[in-house]
Amino acid sequence: MDQNKRRWAMIGGAAAAGVLIGGLVFGTVATASAQEAQQPSGTSQQSGQNKQPRDESQSQRPDEHLLTGTDADKARAAALAKYPGATIQRVETDSDGVYEAHLTTADGKRVTVEMDKNFVVTGEEQAPGHK
Repeated sequence: MDQNKRRWAMIGGAAAAGVLIGGLVFGTVATASAQEAQQPSGTSQQSGQNKQPRDESQSQRPDEHLLTGTDADKARAAALAKYPGATIQRVETDSDGVYEAHLTTADGKRVTVEMDKNFVVTGEEQAPGHK
């Protein structure tokens, strides 16, 4: 009789586990379907690409940090001397340890102005795909 009780307990436990796993699978599929339904057509989350606009006033990489205080003031001044009338999105350290200012020029071009530790402009990069 003990053997029959054990067998039924094992069958009951296996059935409960199957129900639990089935519920988890169903919940995961339902969640994924709901997320897809909320996305506008033509958008994709493949490769972590998210179509939400990014905040240009914040650093975009973990190895770059926003400048503050007099360093920020000096970086802004150097960038605006090179591009008068530009709008500065942010000034930050570069991954190489120098400074950079991300800006939009008066004629709408997005440019990154690179500076050395003395805030002397050493180069620039135009953002790809922009004017």
